[in-house]
Amino acid sequence: MFLSFILLAVLWHETETWGLKNGILHNSIWLEQAAGVYHRESRKGKYQLTLKEAKVLCDYEGGHLAKYKQLESAQRIGFHVCAAGWLAGGKVGYPIVKPGANCGHGKTGVIDYGYRVNKSELWDAYCYNPHAKQCGGVLTDPERIIKSPNYPDEYEHQQICYWHIRLKYKQRIHLRFLEFDVEDDPSCLSDYLEVYDSYDDMLGFVGRFCGNKLPSDIISTGNVMTLKFLSDSSVTAKGFQLLYKVIIIPSAPDSTEKIEDTTHQ
Repeated sequence: MFLSFILLAVLWHETETWGLKNGILHNSIWLEQAAGVYHRESRKGKYQLTLKEAKVLCDYEGGHLAKYKQLESAQRIGFHVCAAGWLAGGKVGYPIVKPGANCGHGKTGVIDYGYRVNKSELWDAYCYNPHAKQCGGVLTDPERIIKSPNYPDEYEHQQICYWHIRLKYKQRIHLRFLEFDVEDDPSCLSDYLEVYDSYDDMLGFVGRFCGNKLPSDIISTGNVMTLKFLSDSSVTAKGFQLLYKVIIIPSAPDSTEKIEDTTHQ
């Protein structure tokens, strides 16, 4: 009985221990489920959800408001969003990986606003659904195809999806569009895909894309990139699929930066 207890304790410790794998800090269980924690905002824009509305939004998508520990675990493998949102139990906070003066007050981890007395305060939401990986997530693979929800069938109305690509230090990201068909709107305000050369959608704006013209390749300046897909309540289309691949920056004896693009290999 005592030996069984010791064995269970060891197994628990192994599953809870964080460490480096392929240069990325993670827990093996959470690496698989990190896409289950995702950020949502109202269709009306940032910071427009009461606690009740945040719960309804997450429940509608088949999940629930994320618990603090779930958001904390996702942050530890690279989940970074500079926007405060409701959590289970009425807490508010947001995950920060890279400290900044305008986000996180120079700190990393989960920036915790604590339990809010006024549940009618307006924030975003952090949902948890480990089975809904098709609409966003934290991606750490060196190569992967990203598809719009339901692809190759038409995507649904009122989608907001975030893909956060997190590679190793000194790696870059080559983004190549394979197919693209999003509602054609001259002002690109109805349905669109946005690309950011940063941890979130606050900095590093690269471009907003809609219509059926295939966008040009995009190469990041660092090891992170964020994609945001949004659809309204009117017309839908087939959607998109794109491929990202790692670009390795090898160490060089001189100061000249050399980049090895593995995309065409």
